[in-house]
Amino acid sequence: MTSVSRLTSKFQATIPLPVRAALGIKQGDAVAFEVENGLVRLSRASPRDVAFAHAIEGTLSEWDSPADNEAYRGL
Repeated sequence: MTSVSRLTSKFQATIPLPVRAALGIKQGDAVAFEVENGLVRLSRASPRDVAFAHAIEGTLSEWDSPADNEAYRGL
């Protein structure tokens, strides 16, 4: 199955209905992205994934300045 979605100006994309159905996800659910060798795996986030994300979210702000956003905009 191949599904396509476009990125918005905020780099957001809608997960197509067939993909949501295959993953069993609904509005408000958390999803996890695993990147390996140029491929991205999308899955329903486990409680462990969510706990990890909450544990590190406070450490990620050091790269969230306007200068950083401008420097990495084209990546």
